[in-house]
Amino acid sequence: MHGELHAGGRIPDLELPDHSGNLRRLSELASGHPVYVNFFRGFWCPKEQAFFRLLADFQSEVEVAYARIVSISVDAPDVNAAFRAGLGARWTFLSDHDRRYLDALGLREVTDTLNNPYWPASFTVSPDLTIKSAFTGYWFWGRPTMEDLRRDFRAITMEIRPDWEVPAA
Repeated sequence: MHGELHAGGRIPDLELPDHSGNLRRLSELASGHPVYVNFFRGFWCPKEQAFFRLLADFQSEVEVAYARIVSISVDAPDVNAAFRAGLGARWTFLSDHDRRYLDALGLREVTDTLNNPYWPASFTVSPDLTIKSAFTGYWFWGRPTMEDLRRDFRAITMEIRPDWEVPAA
């Protein structure tokens, strides 16, 4: 994995086409808010499907809390669009179909030489793309729980918006 992809490091400001084919940058998608960035194997993986159903259920909380979700795979934009629609997901899916960042980030899954996908890795990040937490692991237990995401989003929000804290009684 890329040397900066750890808590306290920074995720690069990737620029990739979204599910509609429009070029987007991570910093633009963050737009001043906490972000959960997840690199996933592809729509075809049953572990990804199970995890993404949890994220789809969680997305309303993320939206009203001024946070973001960004998912990145090697699937083509139209495939990401179909997967997104099937999930009822409203967040942005980015396509690294040309595998532009796969090796630069050190996230190539070496056991799947047919699809050459991303290794499942995800990060909670501040608006400046500083990593709060890193979650890496092919197995389902290596992924964050929704409570992990709530905790990190809460901590990042308190760091970037200290005036939002409730005063002590």
